[in-house]
Amino acid sequence: MRAPLGHSRPVPAESPIDLTEARALLERVWGHADFRGLQADVVAEALAGRDALAVLPTGGGKSVCYQVPAILRPGMGLVISPLIALMTDQVEGLRQQGVRAARLDSGMTLDDRSAVWRAARAGELDLLYVSPEGLAAGAMLERLGEIELSLIAIDEAHCVSQWGHDFRPDYRNLGRLAEVFPGVPRLAVTATADARTRDDIVASLRLGEARVFVDSFARPNLALAAEKKGAGTRAWTERRVVELVSARRGRSGVVYCGSRDGCERLAEALQGAGIDALAYHAGMDGRERDRRLARFLAADAGVMVATIAFGMGVDKPDVRFVIHADPPGSLEAYWQEIGRAGRDGEPAEGLTLYGPSDIAWTLKRLDGRPMDEAVKAAQVGKARRLFAMLDGAVCRPQAVRRYFGEDGAEICGVCDVCLDPPQTYDATVHAQKALAAVQRLDQRFGRGRVIDHLTGRTKDVQGWEQGLSTWGVGADLSPHGWREVIDHLMFEGLLEEDANDGRPLLRLGDPAGVRAVYRGERTVEVAQAPASAARVAPRRRGEGKASAALEHLPEEVRMRFERLRAWRRDRAAEQRVPPYVIFQDRTLLEIARINPARLPELAPVPGVGEAKMARYGEAVLKALAA
Repeated sequence: MRAPLGHSRPVPAESPIDLTEARALLERVWGHADFRGLQADVVAEALAGRDALAVLPTGGGKSVCYQVPAILRPGMGLVISPLIALMTDQVEGLRQQGVRAARLDSGMTLDDRSAVWRAARAGELDLLYVSPEGLAAGAMLERLGEIELSLIAIDEAHCVSQWGHDFRPDYRNLGRLAEVFPGVPRLAVTATADARTRDDIVASLRLGEARVFVDSFARPNLALAAEKKGAGTRAWTERRVVELVSARRGRSGVVYCGSRDGCERLAEALQGAGIDALAYHAGMDGRERDRRLARFLAADAGVMVATIAFGMGVDKPDVRFVIHADPPGSLEAYWQEIGRAGRDGEPAEGLTLYGPSDIAWTLKRLDGRPMDEAVKAAQVGKARRLFAMLDGAVCRPQAVRRYFGEDGAEICGVCDVCLDPPQTYDATVHAQKALAAVQRLDQRFGRGRVIDHLTGRTKDVQGWEQGLSTWGVGADLSPHGWREVIDHLMFEGLLEEDANDGRPLLRLGDPAGVRAVYRGERTVEVAQAPASAARVAPRRRGEGKASAALEHLPEEVRMRFERLRAWRRDRAAEQRVPPYVIFQDRTLLEIARINPARLPELAPVPGVGEAKMARYGEAVLKALAA
C-alpha cells in the first residue's frame, strides 16, 4: 500500500486507486458499506491526486473524504485543523478504528513530540494532525519536507476567507503549501461557505482549477425555531433558557452565549434548577477548559454553556439540542453552531432567542474590528440576513439553504414556521411613518420616545413637536405593535441604534432601502406577535430519551441498549476517552436490536469495523448476555 519514504510526490498515473479499494477500506475501518452524498466523488478526486474543495453539511462525513485517500495513497496524510480539542477527538477516534494517527500541538511534552516525529519518519503514521499556527512555527515545514505526504487536508477551510464568518489570519498563509509541497493533492473541506467565500478559499489556497463540490445543506433531522426576547432582556433570557433546558432533561445540549459573564451566570442558573450544566469560555485556564470539555463529552445528558470558543471543537454525536441565548453574527456561524446538534442523524433541535439589542451589539462589535470597509460591509450584510431570517415568516432551513445557493430548497415541514405559521401583515405604511418620525425628530431619540411621538402620547409635549407631520400619525397601532415594527426595521437594516453611552438613539439605516420604502417600491411584512408571551419551540417525539428511535422499540431492546451504554461508559472511563469514540449510540442501538449471539452476527453492524470488532466484540456479546 505504501511507497518507500522520500520526497512528497503524487501517485503515478499508471497505478491509480479506484473506489472499489476505497469502499473496502471504508467498510473494514469504519464499518460502512458505502459512501454517502458526494463523499465518493470527493474521495475519487483525491485518489487521482487532484486538488478539491468540498463543502459538505455538518455530520455529512467531511473527515472521511480526506482520511480514506490519505490512508490509501503512498505516504502520510497531513491534516491542518484549527483546534486542539478537535484534533484530539479525531485522533483518538481513528486509533480506536485501527488507524495510525497522531497529532502535534503546543500542549504536548518534548518527548511526546519527538515520538510522533520518529513514527512519521519511519512510515508508521497514516495521518498527522497539526494546527495552522504549529505549521508556521519553527522548522515544521522543513521537517515535513523530509517525509512523503499522501495528501494535505485543510479542515474548517472557511477560516481562510476574510468573507467568511470565522476568518483566521494563520489560515491565510496556507496558500504557500502549493509551493512547498508541489504535486501533493490538497483537499479543503468545510461545512459553511457561500459562493463568495468558496471563491476566496480557492484563490487564497491557490487551488487553481480544483473542482468544487457543494452538497445540499439540508439537515432533515434538525427542527429549528426562533423566539423574540421579552422585556428585561437579560433576566428574561435566563428564565427562558432555564425553561427550555428543563423541558429537555435527560438530553445532552449546548447553550451559546455572547459573553463570558453570560456563560457563568446562565450555567449557575441552570445548576440552580438541578441541571448538570458547565460554563466554558476562553477566559478560563486551559486545563480547566479541557477538564470541562472531557466531562461534557463523557456525559449522556450534560449541558455546556459556552461562547463560540467551544464552536468547532464539539464533535459529540448525541447532542440533542443547541440553544442560542444570544444569536451569532451570520447565517454561516448560525448553521455551523446549530449543526453541533444531531450529528448522529437522530432528531435534534436548534432554538434561537433574539432581539433588537442583539443586532445592535453585533453591529457594534463589527464596527470595532480592524478590517477593510468592503469586508465590514459584507459582514454587516451577513448579520442582517441572519436577523431577517430569525424575524421572518419563511421556513428557516429553506431560508438558510437558499442563502447558500440552493435555489430548489423546499420547506422542511418541522421548523416552528412550518408547524405554526405566523400571521403577517403589510406594514409598509407603518414603516414609512416610523422612518419619517425618526427623520423628523432629527434622529435624536430612542425607540420609546419615537413610539410616544407616533402615538401622540409624549408627556409635556412642546409645540415644535406637535407641529411635525408625524405627531400622532400612528395612533391606530398600539405601542407594542410599534415596537414590533421598529424591531423589524432594525433587523432589515432600515433603522439602526446608536449606543449613545447606554441610551440608544434611533437613526435611519440603509439610505437606498429607506428611499425604496418611502416610494412604496419595497414592501415591509411584519409578523404579528403571538398571543402568548413566549412562543414555545417545537418538541420532537422521543425527547428525553437517549434516542428518539427508542420510543418505538420493545422493552427488551431498550434494556439491552442501556446495558451496552453502561458497558461503554466503563470502557471509556478506563481509557479516558469520550464514550462515543468507542461506539456511537446508533451503533449500540442496532446491536441491541439484532441481539447477536456470535461474532459473525455482530460484524456487519454499521460503525463496528475490523479493529473494533477485534477489540470489543467478545465484550459486547458478554454485555448483551449479562
